[in-house]
Amino acid sequence: MNTRHELHCHLDGSLRPATVADLARGQGLTLDRPVRDLVVAPARCGSLSRYLTYIDLPLQVLQTPDALRRAARELVEDWSADGVVHGEARFAPQLHGRQGMTLDEAVTAVAEGLAEGRATTGVSTALLLCCLRHQSPDESVAVAETAVRRREVVSGLDLAGDERLYPAAPHRPAFDLAHRADLPCTVHAGEAAGPASVWEAVEVLGARRIGHGVRCAEDEALLERLRADHITLEMCPTSNVQTGAVPSLARHPATRLLAAGLAVTISTDARTTSDTSLDLEFARLRETAGWGERQENLAQDHARAAAFGG
Repeated sequence: MNTRHELHCHLDGSLRPATVADLARGQGLTLDRPVRDLVVAPARCGSLSRYLTYIDLPLQVLQTPDALRRAARELVEDWSADGVVHGEARFAPQLHGRQGMTLDEAVTAVAEGLAEGRATTGVSTALLLCCLRHQSPDESVAVAETAVRRREVVSGLDLAGDERLYPAAPHRPAFDLAHRADLPCTVHAGEAAGPASVWEAVEVLGARRIGHGVRCAEDEALLERLRADHITLEMCPTSNVQTGAVPSLARHPATRLLAAGLAVTISTDARTTSDTSLDLEFARLRETAGWGERQENLAQDHARAAAFGG
């Protein structure tokens, strides 16, 4: 299929291993293991927190504008090779200031890289900024202010992190700011924690999309709310198995929720960390969960309708 949309893709988790190695060499870093061992997570990590450790090295080498620009450009090239016509990249600019880069400088670098990729591939792109649950509400407000100020290149606001350990409600001021500026919002929820985290994302933060949301299947009232309000689920099957959010691809709730009328979409989450592509995600669903052309087309229809840009 050549009309795929990917809505949930983290830039720092999608840096090519060869690029990680090249940037590390250029920055004088010595790696104690092969780079793939450091950036590709096991098939079963057992937890989200362990999965996230495989993004530590990519983050370490993405501390200059040139590195961020390259990462963004290469992600668009990888989308093109994967048959993606619209890709949405998300990142937390506040994680890239170890060498003094400002939020605006980080946003500019990624936006320029996405633009370079668009120019050579024709892929449509959007950029989302991530607030982080474990950081202070003030930090999230600074990210939201940057997103609003840079509306010419930023298409949405996200809240990422481990919802089992950190609630979403303290970050409401940042999302209120986004809503006042009509900036669309998505929130990671229902992955490391249960349906209550999805309710919180919808009712407190006003999310129009839910990152992952696999555990919303445990609450029929929540499913009714998501269906009635046309709230989209950004599901990432391989990643969800790796983090232990679901026991297997065969038992991933995407299949049942799609059949029940939920706006299910399929994404990679982190192409390198999960060693996957959108093509592989759909292939695995065909092999393990009985997906066919009808299910894939329906998921892609939902993704097109829910896109924040493009």
